[in-house]
Amino acid sequence: QVQLVESGGGLVQAGGSLRLSCAASVGPFSRSGMAWFRQALGKEREFVSAISWSGRGLYYADSVKGRFTISRDNAKNTVYLQMNSLKPEDTAVYYCARDYRNRSSMSPHDYDSWGQGTQVTVSS
Repeated sequence: QVQLVESGGGLVQAGGSLRLSCAASVGPFSRSGMAWFRQALGKEREFVSAISWSGRGLYYADSVKGRFTISRDNAKNTVYLQMNSLKPEDTAVYYCARDYRNRSSMSPHDYDSWGQGTQVTVSS
């Protein structure tokens, strides 16, 4: 089973930017779909963005479209989430996840491996 480790979270003011990284070790990465989810305190985990194994399929939640960009580097076994124009409502723990079936699903149930999460806090 692949191990995923997120990094890049932190505290930022509204309007600022952060870049999250998710490094995969052990197990297949280049043929797997990857995604970012987030979970705010007291809320359910929600889909943020997904990317197909080739990098050509990109999917975003409406709430982040135009502000966030997902990308991947299969040579480095890493997926990224560039977050611009951050808003206080983006505050959450962000998780990366892998789907070995490459479905680019919005449902967390379709992902078989998860990272431990990284906290993103946006102050107003």
